[in-house]
Order: sequence, then structure tokens, then C-alpha cells
Amino acid sequence: MTKTILFALCAMTSAIVSAHETQPPASEVTEGAVRHVVLVKFKEDATEEQIAHIEAEFGKLEDKIETIRGYEWGPAFNGESGRTKGYTHCFVVTFDDKEGLAAYGPHEEHQKFVKILLPVVEDVLVLDYVAQ
Repeated sequence: MTKTILFALCAMTSAIVSAHETQPPASEVTEGAVRHVVLVKFKEDATEEQIAHIEAEFGKLEDKIETIRGYEWGPAFNGESGRTKGYTHCFVVTFDDKEGLAAYGPHEEHQKFVKILLPVVEDVLVLDYVAQ
């Protein structure tokens, strides 16, 4: 039994290494779907109504900006763990490519949303990546 498990682990490791060797390093990936991840830390005095308004308005961008291909969001459920560092919401916007993301930033509807967001936000962390 031990030999069977060891053989299976070796086979899995070999497959993982082979797959990894055929893919370009992450720093070289330039094409593919782009994810725009936005983590939000609201101000302590932000009301539930203000937060609900932000949640709703962010969701409306998908219908207003033609380069958005997907959207999802959710509040953190592990906030008491300390691991979220005060960030309570995650929003993920998907684009076909980097050009779609580039058009999103200055888009009039996005800029209107930013003006609604900034007064109630303590901090925002944004990370963009090409999905692999």
C-alpha cells in the first residue's frame, strides 16, 4: 500500500512539473482575461445604508461599461480573524484583456462611481492580473 501511495505521489509530482514547464512564467503572460480585484476598507463611521449603496452602484457598472465581461463581489466573513486587515468587501471585475481594463479606469461611469465611493472609504487595495 505504501508503494502505491508513493508511486501515485511521484506520478502527480511529475505531471505538475511537466505542466509547469510548458507554461510561460507569470511575468511573461500578457494575453488573456484580466481580473481587476478591489478590496475595500470602509470608514468606521460609514453607515449600513452607505455601504449598501456602494454595493449596489458597483454592481450597476457591468451594465454601463461595455468592456466589463463579468462581475462578482462579496463581504468578508472572516473579519474577526484579523487576516483581512480591516478590508470588509471584495469586488472582482473581469475584462477580455488589458485594453478593456484600460478603457474602464477613465470611463465616465466609473469616475462617477469613484466619487460616490471615496467619501466612505478608508482604504482601497487594487490588484490586476491576467488570469492563467
